Amino acid sequence: MEQKVYLKAITEDNVLDVCKLSETLSEQHRRMVAPNAVSLAQALVTDGAWYRAIYADDELIGFVMTHMEIENGETEAFLWRLMIASAFQGKGYGRRALQILIDDLRGQGHRELVTSCGQGEGSPQGFYERLGFKPNGEMLDDEVVMVLAL
Repeated sequence: MEQKVYLKAITEDNVLDVCKLSETLSEQHRRMVAPNAVSLAQALVTDGAWYRAIYADDELIGFVMTHMEIENGETEAFLWRLMIASAFQGKGYGRRALQILIDDLRGQGHRELVTSCGQGEGSPQGFYERLGFKPNGEMLDDEVVMVLAL
């Protein structure tokens, strides 16, 4: 039976466990995504940041964070972070968590979701491309910018 994947608020009850999830990543993946503790600190001081823990049934398996900002009079949805604990990678959990986010953004009237990712060993670019994200030719620092039409 397939586990139920859902997003849950980060509270004093799960914040330390969310932070510890970063320790499960391989060295290559650690180079591709900031530690969850850093992400949470950035979110606390950034207007428009939104973040949730990712659960499969009752087990904490990941972290997702977006940022909303006004671009040319429209609100742009940016997937700032997506991290799945090492033991849960390659099992469809990241795709399912992202689908929850995508469905929610569509419901809010967003027309696209933007993200960026590093290149090289451990890069999530192939994962994003399989979900329909396409490079738009831009770079954000040393990361490829990708867009998913919603």
